[in-house]
Amino acid sequence: MNKTIHLRVKKEIDRTSEAKVLKLKGSLITKGYTEIIHIKDENEDFYLNTFSTDSDKKKEAENYVLEFISSNALHESISLIDNVKSNFTLL
Repeated sequence: MNKTIHLRVKKEIDRTSEAKVLKLKGSLITKGYTEIIHIKDENEDFYLNTFSTDSDKKKEAENYVLEFISSNALHESISLIDNVKSNFTLL
């Protein structure tokens, strides 16, 4: 079963940080954690990026994201988030 991982990305970031965020997204795909990353507006300040990964790779993918954020000084630009409120209601 697939698990969804959510990333909150600041909309207004400098070019260097933007390149690093794109590198993170590309590496998530090339390392096989996902095939596609979905992007939508969360609010006027942030994008919500989501991707699905295998259950057995979820923790590994989260650790990779956290390490990438730390080693590339992206704490102000991107964060891993646990819970996201859905925009729809199941009937």
